[in-house]
Amino acid sequence: QVQLVESGGGLVQAGGSLRLSCAQSGRTFSNYAMGWFRQAPGKEREFVAAINWNGDSTYYVDSVKGRFTIARDNAKNMVYLQMNSLKPEDTAVYYCAANEYTTIVVPIWHTGGMDYWGKGTLVIISS
Repeated sequence: QVQLVESGGGLVQAGGSLRLSCAQSGRTFSNYAMGWFRQAPGKEREFVAAINWNGDSTYYVDSVKGRFTIARDNAKNMVYLQMNSLKPEDTAVYYCAANEYTTIVVPIWHTGGMDYWGKGTLVIISS
């Protein structure tokens, strides 16, 4: 069983930055593609970013391209989401997710068919 624990959420002003972290335990970290989803108040959960098993391939939703960067450290079993130029519409609970395909299978990430989920960390962007 895989456990995912997010951290790093908080309140920040528009234009600011935050870095989310996700710690994985339970299975070999490099066996999974990792990523982030978010759910804003009153909205469905949406895909944000994904990274393949060794970090040399990434994929983002259009709304965060150029502002967010996903990265992973397989030695530490960690995945990160660096969020810059934050906007009020980025306000959401952010969830870490793991998928057993080591490569990024885009339809799986878009439909949210993940194998494991964290409990989320709240990000609030004030205007």
